[in-house]
Amino acid sequence: MEVLNSTKHCFKILQVLRPGITTFGIPTLWQTQQIRHRQTKHWNPKFKRLRKLKFIKIDLPNLNEKASDLPKHELKKRLKERGVLPPRPWLERPFHISCTGGIFEAYVPPEGDGKRSIISAAGAKQKFEFLEKKSKSMLAVRKIRNYEEDFSTDDFAAAAQDVYIGAHQKMALKDKHKLRELVTERCYPEIMHNVRDKTIHWSFLKSLEPPYVVHARVTDVISKENLFAQITVRFHTQQLLAIYDRFGRLMHGSEIVAKDVLEYAVFEKHISNEYGKWRLHDKIIPDWLPPKEPSIATYRLVEESGEVTLQPTELKEVNEEAHPKLETEEEKDRPQITASTGPDSLTKPNKAAI
Repeated sequence: MEVLNSTKHCFKILQVLRPGITTFGIPTLWQTQQIRHRQTKHWNPKFKRLRKLKFIKIDLPNLNEKASDLPKHELKKRLKERGVLPPRPWLERPFHISCTGGIFEAYVPPEGDGKRSIISAAGAKQKFEFLEKKSKSMLAVRKIRNYEEDFSTDDFAAAAQDVYIGAHQKMALKDKHKLRELVTERCYPEIMHNVRDKTIHWSFLKSLEPPYVVHARVTDVISKENLFAQITVRFHTQQLLAIYDRFGRLMHGSEIVAKDVLEYAVFEKHISNEYGKWRLHDKIIPDWLPPKEPSIATYRLVEESGEVTLQPTELKEVNEEAHPKLETEEEKDRPQITASTGPDSLTKPNKAAI
């Protein structure tokens, strides 16, 4: 009781004290009372009009409204208000053209690699065609330099040889991901189709002649700004090639004998694309070239379901014809054992013969 009386006296003293003064760190009584304030109302009333303008009345859409019931001009107005594009009767899909579908204005290698005499009629004709094609190639190279300032045919031939070797190495290893960076999308399915179910051993030995550019062309696709460049490079190299089938049998070539190879490879680049690269596109095979020997194709022998069943006597005759016995001197000295040729002899041994 004495404690309670003492606390009452303390509260009375606190009521007498002025507000703001505390005794021994105890807040005044008016600070301990709970007072409810409206938290959404700003303490400064001069911003009342600005707070009123913060709220904008909007027209809520009618969700039950059907587009088919509205007229065309009203529907167009509603779509514009909502920022929605009008529906189109056709379906458009974006597509990217990364390479061309073939060789445009392909280079025709002269027969005999252009070694005919200029004095002859055929040689003079070849020389005239060569000069005509060379002028077009120079114009194409000039157009390529508009996109590649440091482009040079001599430097390009060396770079093209690296791409040529890398593409063949990745083809032999069947590295699909690296191969896509070295060949175009047109060349890729042809390569993968030819190496299917085969093991290829390929190696580049040396260049018999330095590679050089023989043909260059530039053309536009769809629009005049979308340009593709194709350059044909002559390779005279020495290579090793051996192709094995899925059973490990040699189909073509040899891993020991090296052969001289003369090829005209076409490289393509999307020069309008800032990140375009020169890739192997195709190889030119002239018409006058003699056809190569076809590789030996192997197949799996599937036995037919309707097999002919042989009788026991016929089976013995067939086995004797297919696998004749060679008698040795030791077998001649041994005593001969006779066995019955009846049907029971194929299933169980004959006791009399033993």
